[in-house]
Amino acid sequence: MVGKACGVEGIPPGKYCEPTMTTVGSQDTTGPMTRDELRSLACLGFSADLVMQSFCHTAAYPKPVDVVTHATLPDFIQTRGGVSLRPGDGIIHSWLNRMLVPDTVGTGGDSHTRFPLGISFPAGSGLVAFAAATGVFPLDMPESVLVRFTGTMQPGITLRDLVQAIPYTAIQNGLLTVEKAGKKNIFSGRVLEIEGLPDLKCEQAFELSDASAERSAAGCTIKLNKEPVIEYLKSNVVMLKWMISEGYGDPRTLERRVARMEDWLANPHLMEADPDAEYCEVIEINMDEITEPILALPNDPDASAKLSDVAGDKIDEVFIGSCMTNIGHFRAAGKLLADNKGATLPTRLWVAPPTKMDAAQLTEEGYYSTFGVAGARTEMPGCSLCMGNQARVEPGCTVVSTSTRNFPNRLGQGSNVYLASAELAAISSIVGKLPTVDEYMSYMAKVDATADDTYRYLNFDELPDFVDASEKVEISDEMREAAKKLSIL
Repeated sequence: MVGKACGVEGIPPGKYCEPTMTTVGSQDTTGPMTRDELRSLACLGFSADLVMQSFCHTAAYPKPVDVVTHATLPDFIQTRGGVSLRPGDGIIHSWLNRMLVPDTVGTGGDSHTRFPLGISFPAGSGLVAFAAATGVFPLDMPESVLVRFTGTMQPGITLRDLVQAIPYTAIQNGLLTVEKAGKKNIFSGRVLEIEGLPDLKCEQAFELSDASAERSAAGCTIKLNKEPVIEYLKSNVVMLKWMISEGYGDPRTLERRVARMEDWLANPHLMEADPDAEYCEVIEINMDEITEPILALPNDPDASAKLSDVAGDKIDEVFIGSCMTNIGHFRAAGKLLADNKGATLPTRLWVAPPTKMDAAQLTEEGYYSTFGVAGARTEMPGCSLCMGNQARVEPGCTVVSTSTRNFPNRLGQGSNVYLASAELAAISSIVGKLPTVDEYMSYMAKVDATADDTYRYLNFDELPDFVDASEKVEISDEMREAAKKLSIL
């Protein structure tokens, strides 16, 4: 993919290159610095095909300086041909991922800019500005580590358990250590390539690529079949047309991206690794052997344990939110809470969907009512507790969180934070402790029984309001021609 973005067949590890940036993301805590860098570069128009700005880190609890940023940064981005979200829209990745073109390369000013399609190399504000302005990115090509899943996912096991199975297995194999002194980390600075889960929905695939940030990987790719990618892009075409109808700018950039997606859909193809590809390391994970949840232990996302090792630990607060969640997680949590029949929770429960579209759909389906009856604190779509600079848990409490990181004091002063699936988090909020494996499986049997209904994703091409809006938007021949030229390049 990097070779394609450089106009050559491939780029070997260690070689310097400058791949074309198809998609660039900027978020609001680093966005003002990126703006300053763009001014220094005298950038009056973006050369990257699509540049997007979000406001997910500061929208819920803005400081005076954030209010100014919210008012001024959108115009700066849009006048240069970029796309600007609005405060309250939600998390950068949950939007940016829906703007991707398969097998292309990008970057972003958030460490979790880890595409489920193609590959991205997150960077600081200066490099993000450079990529946006020039359309290329300076890169010393990293080596790759292959993680290959085999077997079948077992009952009660979630994708978040597979996420944590990666560091858990690496520790067992002596490839990763938790101790900081003399730390070993096979993933650090390398590309994490994942195979063996080809039928994942793209929303699910992002859980795996997202967590590569916690492994300190330079980037992540996931081998998927064409069918889930086609489904995702068809949905995203409708969403982007809806954005145009709702007045999001720059409309020309959105139109060009729609045309480029439709060009790919007309002839869908995905790149695959060479049969004789060489890797720095190959890690095999047999899903048949994962029969209970795997959690990240407090204060280090690498430190891992099975649920049976920590069951019974008292839990004070629970957070269900962050870019690691999608609408299926909130339905699962809602159904578990509904079965609790409004009983008072022994924990404080926080709920923050990733986008305003998720929040609207969950409201329409009655889940917000369930959260309200349970006494949950519902936050504006966005980063919420995960960011650690907005809302905070009580000092010294023990938390189960679906967020990305659990470093000391991140969610609250002196807090001890387990990272786990939304399902385990919801169960912990009901029982007030980390459940036993038997207790967990008893609750999960109810979730698995309605899995087809629970784990439905936001396919905008099936939602009448979005379809009706998209039908009013016509993509010009000029944009279609531009998209075809970009696809050839």
